Amino acid sequence: MAEILALDDVRDATVLIGKILSKKGHTVHTFTEEDKAIAHAKEHKIDLAILDIKLEKMSGVEVLAFLKEEQPSMKAIMLTGYPTVETAREAISLGADEYCVKPIDRDELEEKVEKVLKSGGKKSATDV
Repeated sequence: MAEILALDDVRDATVLIGKILSKKGHTVHTFTEEDKAIAHAKEHKIDLAILDIKLEKMSGVEVLAFLKEEQPSMKAIMLTGYPTVETAREAISLGADEYCVKPIDRDELEEKVEKVLKSGGKKSATDV
């Protein structure tokens, strides 16, 4: 199964993502700090990053740019409680494959993770 990095400044959100996706057989590495998540990605292969857009030190979009620089083939799903078309377009232009609105819905997360890992297809900003 996949190596997944989950980054959210709210620990409960990363714990939830970890529980949901671990039950599906994935290995989930959870982080609440951007620098630790980026450092992990520099040392380990990541198949999928699940990133909150609103973080403490930088935006999830900025973290995505760093991660994509390290691992261009990595897939990404962005999470947000504050969806905007501008943020979606920016995330997708930097390589995000999907976009989920918080609070996290288990079925939606499982479905989007499976879709992104299988297809690798890009979602257009008009689909958001």
